[in-house]
Amino acid sequence: MYKNRLYLLRASGNMSVHHDSEPKLYRYSRTVCGIFTHVLCALFTGFITALARPASSLFSWHPFLMTLSFSFLMTEAILLFNPHSSPVSKLKHKTKGRLHWILQCLCVFCAILGLFAIFYNKSLNDKPHFTSWHGLIGVVTVAVVVFQAVAGLPLLYPKLAKNWTLAKLKRYHATSGLLTYLLGSFSLFLGLCSSWFSSVVSGYVWYLAVLCPVVCALVVMSQVTNAYMARKRMKY
Repeated sequence: MYKNRLYLLRASGNMSVHHDSEPKLYRYSRTVCGIFTHVLCALFTGFITALARPASSLFSWHPFLMTLSFSFLMTEAILLFNPHSSPVSKLKHKTKGRLHWILQCLCVFCAILGLFAIFYNKSLNDKPHFTSWHGLIGVVTVAVVVFQAVAGLPLLYPKLAKNWTLAKLKRYHATSGLLTYLLGSFSLFLGLCSSWFSSVVSGYVWYLAVLCPVVCALVVMSQVTNAYMARKRMKY
């Protein structure tokens, strides 16, 4: 009977299968933390949007699109699978997977546009490209995000994954996805250290802004690691 229950739990793809054994305080704290992350990434994106004022200049599109991509869209794409605070928790795992991929495609689209905006802006002003750590890490991050989105296709269409089990694909995709998200968060952090941001924001506001991608990264890291640790515990 236990084996049959395990099979049904794995087949459902639900990462919240171990909720019944968790203390209520633990569940409530994770729910509050998840909701806070939703609000935080939205507020941070709105804050950068207000500072950048999109369409006020060619450069203004870069911070806006990159923040929209890595702070909002990518965070929300991952939080879809959060067992405590997903806005679509009642949907099937397969449906969540499709919504996740759609958000990731929007993330890729915005990231490419943001990269093009800064590249074209520097070309117009005869400035060198990718001379800072922010520029170098940023272009690498965009390339990795594109690869990660393409690599997720076999999870939507398992027939594309020859000689690979679905469980192994999910594990590798989750691991590489977490590393991609951390890379994106680091790129955002470097952007907050740029001369543009430092010239318009200073003091305690700067430190609060820096905390936003850091906190979101910690929540996402906790979500992914706890999900796969829970699955590992189920096997034993």
